[in-house]
Amino acid sequence: MKDFFLIAKIVSLYGKNGFVRIETYSDYPERFFQLDEVFVDFWDQKKKLSVEKVNDRGKFLTLKFKNFNDEREAGIFLGRDIYVKENDLVKLPEGSYFIHDLIGSKVYQGRKKIGIITDVIQPPANDVIVIQGEKKKEILIPLVLEFIEEFDPENKKLVLKEEVVYDDED
Repeated sequence: MKDFFLIAKIVSLYGKNGFVRIETYSDYPERFFQLDEVFVDFWDQKKKLSVEKVNDRGKFLTLKFKNFNDEREAGIFLGRDIYVKENDLVKLPEGSYFIHDLIGSKVYQGRKKIGIITDVIQPPANDVIVIQGEKKKEILIPLVLEFIEEFDPENKKLVLKEEVVYDDED
């Protein structure tokens, strides 16, 4: 089980009072307003920081950490990733899953194992799962409910419906 979950990246400074601009990886940007603490990655070490304030600037969010009160102090965060622990993850609606729930799942069609999910691509339309096939070939399948028989995130198992056609030939 992972200890930390990536939710954002710090992309620039914002103003002179220690605020940073963040690029959120969450489909739920409002989640940032409920966070009291986050973890920022410094050379593969996660440092706990208290969130003092979050502002919605329309097209982006800004965030200020406690005790970092000017541009110089906040500058150490540039380019760093922001993580939360599992208890601070957004509670998803029924039938929705995090990408980390899908990654590493074995994919079957009936009893036949197709491969393992290695990535999820998020183009403007539907998400697409990337499956490393049994023949080491990548298989791309749109992640739509009509194609999925069942998904068991606890056992990391996704079963495709029999009628789903995919190319696994060389």
